Parts: sequence; structure tokens; C-alpha cells
Amino acid sequence: MHGEFELIARWLAPDATQRRPDAGVALGTGDDACLLEPSVGQQLVVSVDTSVEGRHFPADAPAWVIGHRALAVSLSDLAAMGARPRWCLMSLAIPSVDDDWVAEFARGFHALCTATDVSLTGGDVTAGERAVSVTVMGEVATQQALRRDGAQPGDIVAVTGALGGGAGGLALWQAGERDLDHPLLARYLLPQPRLAAGQLLVGHASAAIDISDGLLADLGHVLDASGVGATLDMERLPLAPGLAAALGETVALEAAVAGGDDYELLVTLAPKHLDEACNALASIGLQLTPIGHIHAGQGIQGVSSAARRGWQHFSGGTP
Repeated sequence: MHGEFELIARWLAPDATQRRPDAGVALGTGDDACLLEPSVGQQLVVSVDTSVEGRHFPADAPAWVIGHRALAVSLSDLAAMGARPRWCLMSLAIPSVDDDWVAEFARGFHALCTATDVSLTGGDVTAGERAVSVTVMGEVATQQALRRDGAQPGDIVAVTGALGGGAGGLALWQAGERDLDHPLLARYLLPQPRLAAGQLLVGHASAAIDISDGLLADLGHVLDASGVGATLDMERLPLAPGLAAALGETVALEAAVAGGDDYELLVTLAPKHLDEACNALASIGLQLTPIGHIHAGQGIQGVSSAARRGWQHFSGGTP
């Protein structure tokens, strides 16, 4: 791709996060590979996500929004593990060289790197359908990572924040709304990974997952991994502010259980840990809401047929 090396040199230039004394970067961008220095007593947590135009983000979304979103959804996986983010790698495919677009993309990407103390330590640019692949790396104390397979009968099921905002924002975007200050649109296009919450939940939660595919789908992943079932109390689901007004009450509930793109954390925890966990998250201004419980068996009970139909509807949606 003509101009590839110039683009890499420009938007992969070392930023302030690489130059910090505690960055753990022995060798960053500019060589064949990076050299990183993990902390003693920590396990390395690694995840990769690929976002493709038209499937994971709208084709007409601003470039800086795409940059933010691509990193945010990857960091959400680290949040679900209770990890502290440290480093990332990023590969970008674009149809043609466009300095202005790449500069705006890099602005959004680097801004979130700075906000989350993540060092961009390498990457690549190639020609192709517009897509972004981000590998994130973090650390968590040895044997302390939150996992999907720890839910036990008697545990409480709880979620951080509010649900349905991602699906609500997508619906507004599809209807022509372009005001990025709209709370629902921001929830969809500019998700904020719950990194601090994930770290605070270490030692309290028995299992965790980030809600990317929707509450029912992601809870199902936890149940399958743990070999248990769950019952939900639909009346306790915390709906995103303004969601019912934007979509109507029925569709709002469907969005909350099935819409996806919320990037909240779904956790299970023993009842004795609930108050401490709630207080810990309250200290950072975040609500933890109990929405059900874990039991022996399999599957999810307490979900209305309308909500399950909503799952079928939303699981097939595209930007």
C-alpha cells in the first residue's frame, strides 16, 4: 500500500504513555516487534477484537469515533477479567490512503489510550475493506482474574450501570440521529469500558463477562462455562435513561435483555459479597444492580416470551 510506512510513522509514533517511567515498554514502535516488561507477581491478560465497517460500526461514523470504539470494545474484555490495561497493538485496513481520515482515527484512538494509561506499542496499515483489529494486554494478580466459569448455585446475578443504551443508540443512528451528545447515541458509538469496576470486583465476584452480545447471550456464556442455570427478575433490570421514551417500553425491555453493545459488566457473586461490591462501585459513582440468582440446572428462567423474541430480533441487527 503506497504511503503505508509514512502512515505508520505518523500515527504509530510513540506517545506520552510509552514514555512514562512505569509504562513497561522496553522497546515500542519502530522495530520488528515490541519488548514489554510485565510486573512481578502478575499474569498477562491478552484479548483481540476485530471491528468491521457495516457490521460493528456504521460506515458513516466519524473517524475519531471509530478509533475510540475499536479500542474501547477490546478494553472491555480486560475489564471483565479484572485486569489493569497496559499495552495494545492495532492493525488498520483502509480502502485508500486518506491522511485526514487516519489522523482523525488516530486522534480518537490515542485519546482513549491516554485516558486509560494504555501504551500503543505497534501496529500495521494495509489496503482493504475498512476494519480495525486491536490486541490489548493487561495484568492481574496471579490466580485473581475474573473468569466465566466460577458461578455457583446461590450466587447473585448483578450488572453494572444500565442496559439497553447501546441498542437504543443504534436505533437512533439508523433513524438519522447524528448528535453525539445524545446519551443513547454516545452509549452506542462511544462506549466506556468498565476498567475500574472490573478491578474493584476482584475478590468479590465469582464470575464475570462484559455485555457485548446482549444480557441473555452473555449470561448464557457464563452459565455454560459454569455448568449452572439462572433465574432473572425482569422488573429489576436497570434500563438506560431515556430508553423507554425513545423506543417504547416493550422494545426498551427487549433492547435491555438482547440488544448488546452495552459493555457493562455482568457478574455473579456470593450474597455475603454483595454489599461490599456495591459500596466499592459506589465509590467510583457506578451502580451495581442485583437482577437474579444462580441455581443448579441449566438455562435462563424468568424471561418473558416477548423478551426472547426481542433476542431473536436484536441478535440479527447491523449498523
